[in-house]
Amino acid sequence: MARETPQRGLIASVVAVVVALGLALSAVFAGTEIVNGLGLAGGQKTHWTAGTAPSAPPPVLAAMDSQAPMPTKDGVTSALQALLTVPQLGPHITASVVDVSTGETIYSSEPDAAMTPASTTKLVTAAAALAARGPAYRIETKVVAGAQPGEVVLVAGGDPTLAVFPTSYYPGAARIDDLAKQVKEALGGQAPTKVIYDVSIYTGSGIGPAWDADATTGGSGAVMTPIMTEGGRVKSQKYAQRYAKPDLQAAQAFAGALGVPTNAVAVGNAPQGAKELGKVESAPMARMVEFMLQESDNVLADALARQVALAKNQPASFEGGAAATKSVLEELGLPTTGYGLVDGSGFSRNDRLSPALLTAILAMAARADRADLHSIFSGLPVAAYSGTLSTRYLKSDVGGTAAGMVRAKTGTLTGVNSLAGVVVDADGRTLAFAFMADQTTNADQAVVALDRVAAALAACGCR
Repeated sequence: MARETPQRGLIASVVAVVVALGLALSAVFAGTEIVNGLGLAGGQKTHWTAGTAPSAPPPVLAAMDSQAPMPTKDGVTSALQALLTVPQLGPHITASVVDVSTGETIYSSEPDAAMTPASTTKLVTAAAALAARGPAYRIETKVVAGAQPGEVVLVAGGDPTLAVFPTSYYPGAARIDDLAKQVKEALGGQAPTKVIYDVSIYTGSGIGPAWDADATTGGSGAVMTPIMTEGGRVKSQKYAQRYAKPDLQAAQAFAGALGVPTNAVAVGNAPQGAKELGKVESAPMARMVEFMLQESDNVLADALARQVALAKNQPASFEGGAAATKSVLEELGLPTTGYGLVDGSGFSRNDRLSPALLTAILAMAARADRADLHSIFSGLPVAAYSGTLSTRYLKSDVGGTAAGMVRAKTGTLTGVNSLAGVVVDADGRTLAFAFMADQTTNADQAVVALDRVAAALAACGCR
């Protein structure tokens, strides 16, 4: 199984461009009135007069103009066609390019085809999770009193980010030791003697359909359980080995923080109406979505798909997550032709998505009336700067002209390479794109080829 490239640092030369692009995209999302109200359009200097009240600060950055020239279909075809048909992308590639302001398709090739998406699946999971739960939603993990004296029950809520490392792998994660402290205080002088962990919120297998054999052992994922510490990691590294039973390990870590021996830990169910002894909450959904997209975190993605299932009253399983995600997409009015997800991460080779769905999600997320989806953009890796794009677009011959200008989600499995995101073209027009190749033979060459396509789109006036 191929895996996304780890982040290796920041490229200082593109920081200014990244910031400018981020502000420009924010202007599109916020709308003209908000932009003007915040003083983000124009360029004159502020003049102050002693003894008088200062006037409102003038605009300092022009908002992207939705009236900027839109590329023509012929122009975009001319710019992209040759790059999309290079041998490095194999014999089958599909594409969709959409103008964000209007939603109009300006280039497509089999836009509704059911393609293996790899990790671009996470854009769909992000949109569904944000829409179903809301960006402020936090996943609860709580402890209640057990049926017998001395028993406490750790009730899993589906949070895979619980922290045990001195510095959590996941920013803003709730900590196991904080939960244990609450429980000790709630119990007063009574010492707990047994920890029961309730994982009944999830159903079905913890291993996804058609996952590669190394999916849970190669450092890119874990067996999906409704409670984990640090995404099941043994140590604080992105591709660290994962525990074989993440839920048991989390319960044992909690028991250790309480002073309960690990041999006094057992799986079970919380008594009905039991007294709550403590509770912690994950980072907000928006922050988890950002991290999932930035780092292409598979465990977090499949956990968030189960949150969609829970929100839609579906079983919290791979099947339930996939069905619930489709339901949310339909409620949003997004195109589901070609939809066939079986997990939330893109790990499965049975996953199917269309490029048209990906660009439709990106275009919707940019709308001023969809603030709940805006963290998709703050989470997208930036070319030559962050996340899974930090080591790409570094040289002029491999798309380097678009460093800092492309924000995109990558997708990589053996034989599959995809890229979906947004660019601001040479005329200031914001475009959403999705390029998906499912018969590549050299992943490195395919990655370069896709980056060149996105760079050509960024450089395009295409009129």
